[in-house]
Amino acid sequence: MYINSAYLNRSLVDFKDKSRPLIVGSCGTYHLYTRPKLPTHRPRGRRDFQILYIASGKAHFYFDKSDKDTVVTAGHIVIYRPKEPQRYVYYGTEQTEVYWVHFTGGNVTNILRFYGITDDMRVISTGASFEYTRIFKQMIQELQRCQTHYPDLLTLLLLQLLIQIHRQIGRDHHKKDAYLETEMELAIQFFNDNYNTDISIEEYAASRGMSVSWFIRNFKQYAHTTPMQYLVERRMTNAQMLLETTNYNVSEIGNLVGYDNPLYFSRIFRRQKGMSPTEYRKQGAEGL
Repeated sequence: MYINSAYLNRSLVDFKDKSRPLIVGSCGTYHLYTRPKLPTHRPRGRRDFQILYIASGKAHFYFDKSDKDTVVTAGHIVIYRPKEPQRYVYYGTEQTEVYWVHFTGGNVTNILRFYGITDDMRVISTGASFEYTRIFKQMIQELQRCQTHYPDLLTLLLLQLLIQIHRQIGRDHHKKDAYLETEMELAIQFFNDNYNTDISIEEYAASRGMSVSWFIRNFKQYAHTTPMQYLVERRMTNAQMLLETTNYNVSEIGNLVGYDNPLYFSRIFRRQKGMSPTEYRKQGAEGL
């Protein structure tokens, strides 16, 4: 299991603070792939607000103290409010990847309403976009480094996240093309499940009875990235995780994420991350 998290003042204790309109208290990510399951149960909830973004796989939520689970798939967020009971489970077999942020403040409810998140909303369709993961990763980094004015930047990043969610909610208010949405969700699930294989975008589109140009255009509109960019980002994200958490060599990691040629894998990794896999691993080791 991969975990990366950060806490304000390095305290894991949840808190309520109304001194400013919006304050980020903690944020992080979980990627379950070896551990059988990861349950969370807070019968009395927390003192702050929480947003969870399902980036891949799925998660099982139990609302209103029910024993029946609500399955939330990739491309959705779940929001919990203060003192609301929390119970949810991630399973390793479902390759769940989740990003989360806890926040408080003196004007949170009104801010959420302003950005279209009404008091009755729990599960919101956001679409699967790396824009969300980018924002979460930057929040984690800012809270870990604690550089000058980092609390202000964290607030701005959270507002940016809320703006992205609001835009998606606005799109959802228009009449949806059920066929289009289903096809894009199926494509994303297929890419998540098979990212480390030799996927042909042309063959996939043909297998679903779509032209390549139509598929790429609509996938980009839905996921805010092209199918190939989505695959590359998924491969690079998992390569980063393997570099950080395993002793596999670069060639083995390249093969595990779908690249038979280690030189090509290293070139793609450098293009995406600004350094070679070896340099990335060394930098991580030096930071320990």
